[in-house]
Amino acid sequence: MNIAAEPVPNPIVAAGTVRFGNALPLALIAGPCQLESRAHAFEMAAALKEIAARLGIGLVYKTSFDKANRTSARSARGIGLEAALPIFADIRSSLGVPVLTDIHDAAQCALAAPAVDVLQIPAFLCRQTDLLVAAAKTGRVVNVKKGQFLAPWDMANVVAKITGAGNRNVLVTERGASFGYNTLVSDMRALPILARTTGAPVIFDATHSVQQPGGQGTSSGGEREFVPVLARAAVAVGVAGVFIETHQDPDRAPSDGPNMVPLRDMEGLLRRLLDFDRLAKQ
Repeated sequence: MNIAAEPVPNPIVAAGTVRFGNALPLALIAGPCQLESRAHAFEMAAALKEIAARLGIGLVYKTSFDKANRTSARSARGIGLEAALPIFADIRSSLGVPVLTDIHDAAQCALAAPAVDVLQIPAFLCRQTDLLVAAAKTGRVVNVKKGQFLAPWDMANVVAKITGAGNRNVLVTERGASFGYNTLVSDMRALPILARTTGAPVIFDATHSVQQPGGQGTSSGGEREFVPVLARAAVAVGVAGVFIETHQDPDRAPSDGPNMVPLRDMEGLLRRLLDFDRLAKQ
C-alpha cells in the first residue's frame, strides 16, 4: 500500500516579482500597521518603493484594513475590508508593488484575495484550521505568523494544514515569544529551527518582536530603539526576509506606534541589514 507523501512548502515563494527564499538575497515586507486612508497608503507605498529601488531590495507593501485584536474595544481598528479593497488593488496596479494584508476569519479570504498578493494569518490565529484552509484555497501566498505561545517546531503542523489544502506557497514569520507579563523575547535559534522543521522561507518580524502587548493598559507599548538590534541579529543568522512596520510619524499613528520605525530611518536601517545579509549568505 502506497501512502502519498505530505506536500511540502516551496523553498522559494514569489509574491508578484518579489522572491523569498532562505538562501536568496534579503526581501522586505514593510508598511504602516493600519490602513489609515487612500492618500496615506499611496504616500507610504510610493516612499517605500523609492527606497527599495535605490537599495535593490524586493518590497511587499504591508498594511491592515482591520486591527481586530486591539487591546481595548475603544481603540481604532481601521477602515474595514470593503473600503480597503480598491486601495489595495490600485496600489498594485498603479505602483506595481505587491500587497500583503491580514485576514481574521475564513469569510474574508476569498474577498481579499483578488486585491492582494499575500494573505497574512495573525499570530493569535495561527492554529485556526478553517482560516488556514480558506486562505490556502485562494491560491495566494500565505504568510503565517508564529504564535507567541508556540515553539518554533510546532509551526510544522500549521504549515501542513496549508500545504495539505493544496497551497505550497507559504511563508512563516517569527515575532517573538511571550516572556512574563507584557513582554516578548526573540530566540534567534527559532529562525533555523523554523527553516528546518517547516521547509518554508522564514521572515523575521523586527517591529512586533519589540512590542509590549497591553503594556500601556488600554494599548500595547513597544521599544522601537531595539528594532535595529534584533533585525541585525536575525539577518546575521540568515532569513528570507524582514517584516518592518513603518510610519512617517509613529507617535501619532493609530496603532503600534511605539514599535514602528520612523520612515526617515528606514533606508539607513535597510542598508545595514543588506550588508549583514551579504555576509550571512556568502
